[in-house]
Amino acid sequence: MAHTPDSAHALDSSLAGDALLAARPTDAARAVLRALEAAGLEAWFVGGWVRDALMGAPSHDIDICCSGAWQESARALEAAGIGVVESGTRFGGITAVAAGERVEVTTYRVDGFYTDGRHPESVQRAERVEDDLARRDFTVNAMAWHPVRGLLDLYDGRGDIRRRIIRAVGEPRRRFEEDALRMLRAVRFACRLAFAMDPATAAALAACAPLLDQVARERVGTELDGILATGRGGEALMRYPEVMCAAVPELALCRGFDQRSPYHVYDVYEHTAHVLAAAGAAGAAPELMWAALLHDVGKPASFTVDARGRGHFYGHPERGAKMAAAAMRRLARPTEVIRAACLLIRYHDRPLTAERTNLLEMLRLLSGGGADAPRLMGELLDLKRADALGKASSCFAYVAEIERMREMVRELVANGEAYSASTLALKGRDLVAAGVAPGPRVGELLGRALEATMAGEVPNRAEDLLAYVLE
Repeated sequence: MAHTPDSAHALDSSLAGDALLAARPTDAARAVLRALEAAGLEAWFVGGWVRDALMGAPSHDIDICCSGAWQESARALEAAGIGVVESGTRFGGITAVAAGERVEVTTYRVDGFYTDGRHPESVQRAERVEDDLARRDFTVNAMAWHPVRGLLDLYDGRGDIRRRIIRAVGEPRRRFEEDALRMLRAVRFACRLAFAMDPATAAALAACAPLLDQVARERVGTELDGILATGRGGEALMRYPEVMCAAVPELALCRGFDQRSPYHVYDVYEHTAHVLAAAGAAGAAPELMWAALLHDVGKPASFTVDARGRGHFYGHPERGAKMAAAAMRRLARPTEVIRAACLLIRYHDRPLTAERTNLLEMLRLLSGGGADAPRLMGELLDLKRADALGKASSCFAYVAEIERMREMVRELVANGEAYSASTLALKGRDLVAAGVAPGPRVGELLGRALEATMAGEVPNRAEDLLAYVLE
């Protein structure tokens, strides 16, 4: 059933004194609102703050919508001693700076035609807040609140919060055709709030998914970051596959790809969703989430079948790491996240056992380029654990072995065991002081010392290592 502005729930002044007032905008934000109204303008708190306040959740970003043109709003604020930054005047927006806090103030507006599937061709000033709310993306974001007038809820956003659903304002396909990035925003909000998707909105997501090709890849990457950070990326893959595969085309080949293996009960895509869900439960470090999302993208291109009809994916971690690097660079993810995620992908299938030398060798592999090897090792174990939980139940026993390895790694690091040049107690200056001429010989001896202490032949103490290499 469509909800229109003349619905009975549109204006509820009773909410001037309950949940939203209890949430209470900051003193700075209220000062901004008062300054605007003292100049004869109409102003409302809008958007995410209203949504989060109704849910009893904290919100750090406060937006105000105002009847005045941005120049009028700026004059009103400056007259009240509030700083103004002309941050988005093209779209009728400025930033008020009060008591060091930034509050976005935007003119009531309606958008013109969208010619690129992302930005309106023009923005026109609107006379009423109702017109401004009508252009917004989802009902839960299309509410306004005033300390005296109460809640203005034209599209039953409060009801959708109670029902725990994300629903587009108006016709969903039109909303997504206007701005294709809204599809990923819908998924992000559903994941972040643990809401379901309204059926009509979900159908429009699937139908409009190809429109994501029109959106700048960096914006897609930022929204994917937000989805993964919720820890519910696995749900996003299973519930909204068309959108997720449009955002990351490498995932599309994984859908329905039968692994033909007794170790797997899911196809590659479903396995990825289960791994991502399990990894999300362990934490939401960006590199771990991206690694879980892309760890098996190399499988379809690496697939072979043996004489018994069993599938194999030889070399898929290395191939997948290269594919993941290309995908993440395309999506403009931070270089350090790309590097860490690709290390995790490259080594996620490498055999690992609860043995000292085996664990130290993995720490060595992860430490290249100055990486934080202990942190990455913990995330690698998280990924391996999630990978095991995404397979057949016969693989679940490996989880206990992983936890034994995790404890052993903690002990190795705490005990000062060496796995890299930086963790080796013996330094080049020690060798030079002992009479070794500066040059390649120093590096050779340090390498020999590292191998010996990792093998357990010599303690990681400078004097013992020095005696060992110079004997």
